[in-house]
Amino acid sequence: MSVAILQHGDYLIASIQADLTDGQVLELRDTLADRLGVHRIRGIIIDVTAMDVIDSFVARSLRSLAITTRLRGAETVIVGIQPDVAIALVQFSLNLEPLHTALDLDEGQALLDRWTTGAGRGAG
Repeated sequence: MSVAILQHGDYLIASIQADLTDGQVLELRDTLADRLGVHRIRGIIIDVTAMDVIDSFVARSLRSLAITTRLRGAETVIVGIQPDVAIALVQFSLNLEPLHTALDLDEGQALLDRWTTGAGRGAG
């Protein structure tokens, strides 16, 4: 799979290095959900900077992961969405709640830091 998954403190950072097949997207979703409990993770950052396309299947899978993560007591932030990809996602008219996004890895980590230190979800 073209995804590097690193643990950074209480967070997992998944950096997608290339476009993924549907099977790889499902494998990533399941791997992150499993590691969440094993390592007592409080947040997941998924870096999609290298992705030229996020189709409706990938978007729904990311949404599913965010919901799963929240049900397990953590949060998910998607970072690095390219401008053309963002425009395409808007055109899909998908319900992407509760996906949260940030411009880059630093902003994503800052957002998770605010949520996990008690400032609450409304602060970001």
